[in-house]
Amino acid sequence: MDTNILSRFSQYAENAIEEENPTAQMLTRSGKRVIRLNIGDPAKFFPTPKYMVDAYINALKEGKTGYCDPEGILELREAVSNRYKRIYNVDVNPNDGTFITHGVSEALIFLNSILVNPGDRAVMFKPYYAVCYSGFRVFGGEPIFQEYQEDREWDVDTDDLDRKIKAAKKDGKVVKYLMVTNPSNPTGMVLDRNVIERIADIANNNDLVLISDEIYDEVVYNGAKFTSISQIAKGIPHIIFNGASKDLDATGFRIGFVVVPGDDAVSKVLKKSIYDFCAIRLCASTPAQYAVTEGINNIIEHRKSIDYFIREIEDRANFASKMINDSDYMHVIPPRGAYYLFPKLDMEKLDLENDKDFVHKLLEEEGVLLTRGSGFGGEDHVRLVALPPKETLARAIEKIDRFCSRHSK
Repeated sequence: MDTNILSRFSQYAENAIEEENPTAQMLTRSGKRVIRLNIGDPAKFFPTPKYMVDAYINALKEGKTGYCDPEGILELREAVSNRYKRIYNVDVNPNDGTFITHGVSEALIFLNSILVNPGDRAVMFKPYYAVCYSGFRVFGGEPIFQEYQEDREWDVDTDDLDRKIKAAKKDGKVVKYLMVTNPSNPTGMVLDRNVIERIADIANNNDLVLISDEIYDEVVYNGAKFTSISQIAKGIPHIIFNGASKDLDATGFRIGFVVVPGDDAVSKVLKKSIYDFCAIRLCASTPAQYAVTEGINNIIEHRKSIDYFIREIEDRANFASKMINDSDYMHVIPPRGAYYLFPKLDMEKLDLENDKDFVHKLLEEEGVLLTRGSGFGGEDHVRLVALPPKETLARAIEKIDRFCSRHSK
């Protein structure tokens, strides 16, 4: 058999966040300690709340281990619907507009399966979440990029955005959707309400489906205020991605939510197709869904957990930002949401080829594992996770600075 059997799009199945793991594993096996700051896994530093773990165990003991409805158990769909009403005053139909997936990663697969033909366009903001990009490209999509303006604290030039979309459509390109991740992974920025409003208008005026990844919607700090697309885009076809991994600190449960609040003709078509894709993979983990239902409905316990989590993340992120900005080799805009820092490297001062070379050699020489910024479309940057305790962050940043000094021109 010909070994050249892979599709031409399979080359895009990559995740920069994971690419240095084989080297990290080899170093660990050799006895070297590795500080892993590449993956945003809060459960490794903030244990999943006990009340959710107990709910998971109870679901197992009660025999809730079989298949459920393809779109998810009704109890969780109702909990998600009630959450959007309680927090954002938005009505979401739990029976027609709320879907439970294997995390947002599966939701992205559904989205691109439903909407994208080879050669179709979608609008993405750079820096982007790496999996959003690769998940689009493996279906043959070709992105239209709009860059966040780092010199304006990751602001958006919405006039330029509108021009790019109109130019693509004038050239006969099929543009399917506009995707925004807010709060942002990797930059930690939170979009102001007026920017969200302008983005929604642009999507509507250009007949695009508006996609909003809001999985960090409760993890905001440093004075930021989060605005959900659902509060802005009423009457505009839009899809919201969310889930249990970040706000509920349950990454390994692999439970995501897809919310389609609208009742317009396009939204109805989208909801029918999302259900069909849910059906062909049967269902998400049943016992995990019961645990997440408790995670959402037990407002008192959740509030205790998330308030502590946010305080700690704000403290750790600000601490790490100050250390980085005291360095001669990198600078970062302190985040206002999520738990990532995205420092810009002063590559002109370093004898390194690029940010990929930086990350690989840093891991080999100092045992600090970051993610290259180019994996998010942000060349000459690195992403680090501000989840570990401050003493771990301090040790890692000291190692990074020492590495930079050693490789200084």
